[in-house]
Amino acid sequence: MSGRGILTRWICFVGIVGLLGYGLLLALKGSPPDANQGNMIRAFYYHFPNWIGVSVFLPLNLVASIAYLVLRTQNPVAAMKSDALALASAEMGVLYCTLGLVSGSLWGKEAWGIWWTWDARLTSTFVLWLLYVSYLLLRTLIEEPERRALLSALFGIFAFLDVPLVFFSIRWWRTQHPQPVIMGGSGSGLDPTMSKVFFFSVLAMHVLAAFLIVERYVLEKMKSEFDFLAREVEAQ
Repeated sequence: MSGRGILTRWICFVGIVGLLGYGLLLALKGSPPDANQGNMIRAFYYHFPNWIGVSVFLPLNLVASIAYLVLRTQNPVAAMKSDALALASAEMGVLYCTLGLVSGSLWGKEAWGIWWTWDARLTSTFVLWLLYVSYLLLRTLIEEPERRALLSALFGIFAFLDVPLVFFSIRWWRTQHPQPVIMGGSGSGLDPTMSKVFFFSVLAMHVLAAFLIVERYVLEKMKSEFDFLAREVEAQ
């Protein structure tokens, strides 16, 4: 890696830390406490952005998985890149899903007095987490690159079937989880002061995610290219 590339990465890293730090400051000082939950409402500025991240990364994994299946015979190089993107997006999806489950449990303990309940939203979300953890485990268990990519793409498409169920669960069933705060129909929405803090938190966390997913994609693509060249040498 060139010195310019390392410098660019450090500049991005410092900028992201600055965004996250300012977002934390806004969450703590830039928004009033809630009338019912008090200061615990500040968890919202991290909990909800985690799930927005999940709603971005898992569909990206789906698109990349489908792209791999379409391209694997016609354009192996593009298919390899699609597989690398599928892995990177799945890892970020699992990371943000884990953060969402943990932050939700901490918030739930304060708001409801319980860490967990097996209602429709939480159960379907836990199943979603298990599916994509299984996706990552599958990739570690299969050594042959093409077979690993193929089975991972098929499993990624299957795992995504739970995503709409999670999204609509609090609209279809009465659950312990509250109704949607944004786009939840009549009475939903945020106070203007909360909106500014919330959207800045979303920005900061997704800039971090974009940085991580690009780095992971580049690393996996390099690994795939190395494996491809190694197979070419063995074939000769």
